[in-house]
Amino acid sequence: MDMRHHNDPEITQSATKSDAKSGWVYLVGAGPGDPELLTLKAARLIAQADVLVYDNLVSAEVLDMASPTAERIYAGKEQGNHSLPQDELNVLLVNLAKAGKRVVRLKGGDPYIFGRGGEEVETLAADGVHFEVVPGVTAAAGVAAYAGIPLTHRNHAQACVFVTGHLKDGSMNLDWPGLARKPQTVVIYMGLTGLSYLCGKLMEHGLPADWPAAIVQEGTRATQRTVTGTLGTLPELAVGAQMRGPTLIIVGSVVTLHDKLRWFEEAVAAESL
Repeated sequence: MDMRHHNDPEITQSATKSDAKSGWVYLVGAGPGDPELLTLKAARLIAQADVLVYDNLVSAEVLDMASPTAERIYAGKEQGNHSLPQDELNVLLVNLAKAGKRVVRLKGGDPYIFGRGGEEVETLAADGVHFEVVPGVTAAAGVAAYAGIPLTHRNHAQACVFVTGHLKDGSMNLDWPGLARKPQTVVIYMGLTGLSYLCGKLMEHGLPADWPAAIVQEGTRATQRTVTGTLGTLPELAVGAQMRGPTLIIVGSVVTLHDKLRWFEEAVAAESL
C-alpha cells in the first residue's frame, strides 16, 4: 500500500468503489492527558472522524478537537466498572466500520501498551475491516517526564520495565524476581489498588524497604500530584494523600531525582500565584 496516498485526506475520502461501503477504524493513542502531546496525525484524524469511541482517560480537551457533528461513544474502563464489555466493544467497531463510518478509537496513552489495542485489532483483522494504528505517548514516558523522573539514567538505571498491576483475571501474578532488581526502573500501570501487595512482593524478592518509589496521579494534567517515598512507606503515604486513579507507580533510584527535576509541578504552582 502506498502510505503517501492513503494518508492524503482527499484520497482517503474518495476511496475505491470496493471500499465505498466499508469504513475505516483508526486506533489512536491520545497520550496521557495533556492535549499538546498528541501527534499531528492523531489530531488530524480526530478532526476528520465520523465517530469517536473513547475511553475514560481521554481528556476533554482532546475530545474538543473533533467535529461538532461527530458521534461520540463512551467506552470507558474504570476498575470494576466497564461501561462496555471488551467483546461488545470489538463488535461495535466492526459494525461502525461496515456501516461506512470513519471511526477513531481513542485510547489514553498508547493503544498497544496496556490499552487492549491488540485485542481490538485482532477482531478488525478477522472481520476484514480496514484499520490503522496511530501510536501515542504512553503514560510511562509522558507522566515520568512531567514528574521529573527520568526512566533511564546512566547513574541509576540501564533498563526500564513496564508492567500492569491488574491482569485479565484480576490477579497480580508478575515476574517478581525479574522486577526486584536494582539497576532498572519499573513502571506499574493500574497498580493503585494493589499497592501494598506490590511493594511487599518487591521487598520479599530482594529489594530493600528503603528502595525509592513514587506514585503520580493525573500525570501531565494541571491537577498532577506526585508522592515519593520508599517501598516501605509508599502505601501509607498514598493513603494519607488520598491518591486516586488514574495513577502510575515508578520504582527505582531514578525517583530520587524528582525533587531536583520537578519542572511541571513547579510551573503549575507558579502560574497559580
